[in-house]
Amino acid sequence: MKILLRIGVYVMTFVILFGGVGAFGYIRSNQGYWIPTRQTPMPALQEMSIPEHHPEKPTVAVLLSDPTTEVFDFLVPYEMFAMTESYNVYAVAPDKNVKTLSGGLDLMPHYSFAELDRLLGKSPDVIVIPAMPRVDEAKYKPVREWIQKHADTKLVSICAGGVNLADTGLLKGKEATTDWKSFDYGEINSYPDTKWNRGVRYVEDGNIVSSAALTSGIDAILHVISQQLGEPMAEKIAKEMNYPSYHFVKDPKVDPYYVDRTELIFTFNQAFQWNKKSAGVLLYNGMDDGALATIFDTYAASGTTKVYTISDAKQPVVTKYHLNLVTRYQMSNAPKLDRLFVPGVEAESLAAEDVKEWNKKGNHVTPEFIHSGSADRFIFDAPLEDIAKQEDVLTAKYGAKRLEYRATNLHFDGSPFSYEAFGIPVLLVLTAWLIAFNIDRRFILKRKRDRQPLASSR
Repeated sequence: MKILLRIGVYVMTFVILFGGVGAFGYIRSNQGYWIPTRQTPMPALQEMSIPEHHPEKPTVAVLLSDPTTEVFDFLVPYEMFAMTESYNVYAVAPDKNVKTLSGGLDLMPHYSFAELDRLLGKSPDVIVIPAMPRVDEAKYKPVREWIQKHADTKLVSICAGGVNLADTGLLKGKEATTDWKSFDYGEINSYPDTKWNRGVRYVEDGNIVSSAALTSGIDAILHVISQQLGEPMAEKIAKEMNYPSYHFVKDPKVDPYYVDRTELIFTFNQAFQWNKKSAGVLLYNGMDDGALATIFDTYAASGTTKVYTISDAKQPVVTKYHLNLVTRYQMSNAPKLDRLFVPGVEAESLAAEDVKEWNKKGNHVTPEFIHSGSADRFIFDAPLEDIAKQEDVLTAKYGAKRLEYRATNLHFDGSPFSYEAFGIPVLLVLTAWLIAFNIDRRFILKRKRDRQPLASSR
């Protein structure tokens, strides 16, 4: 019994200290990314840019939900369809309230579901379904019902949006795919009537195209563009994006990713990176839509960095393709920052006045043009390589895996691993052992020693 009691003390101390601290950190970081609460008042918004509607063009609706929508899954497909100049492309949501993308990027939908239905008088030609966490059934229900209402249109799910699509019942009896984590975490087990295939970048079955994780969605969108506008247009978009993996569009088969030991750096960053970097993103009119995703889906998604949107605009900042971004912080009340990113290949010219205003206000953080000099590279290359320098190589490698970005041209220079993310767990284990050792010595072994003289005196 004494041995079992002693073992129990050590185990419970470890579970409470290491497990409790780790779980608290992980949950807090995860919620900070997926449900990033706004800390500043919402401005009184009046102006909004809506792309002109051309009745002769097909319409693409890219969905937004509450409380959040995955940032890459929304921004990159939206930008790609808009780049063709052959579609009406709209951000659409159950209502016109400001929506949030993962990591903390706020924007205004162009239309509510009802408004778009009235405008078109029919289904959109394409509906893009990003990953949308279903944490509030009452708020999410209109999304499910609207997809079901337009079940016969072209449906394209991105990443874990495949699970959202399966939730509608429209994947029953069909082949589909989704992100690799959803396979290993069992999220697809709720939909056994779907033939899930994890060894492909995307799957087409009837009117439905489903993609695997994040950048696999690029292949799926290029496939749809190739079908509807011809392969030369798809090749043109891929070339303009400097996308290095166009071969997956023609042959989407891949060796699948799995949740394995590489997940450890992500988990430890989420759980034990207590001293997270603080990074601002300067929003400016005309900025590249997809470039925004490279900040939120690398730095913020890694668990190492808190990201804040900043500008001096009182009304929405309008992107190159007419998304309406709502800033969380003005330059005058920006939180203390370690870095300030100005994303986009053309940022130095397009954001010149905004940068000048930032410097004039006496802010001491120098703006960084993260994509400067990368006009011939894919937009995620520079941020992934930079995070290796800011954090460590393991974090950068896992960032590429999380994105399912299989490029071979990335060069990661930095610390081999995070000393904080791995050092804090070691300290917690040692602390737990010392606490358990003292409890053992002072209470369990002491009682044993105290009883021995009594036994001998008898």
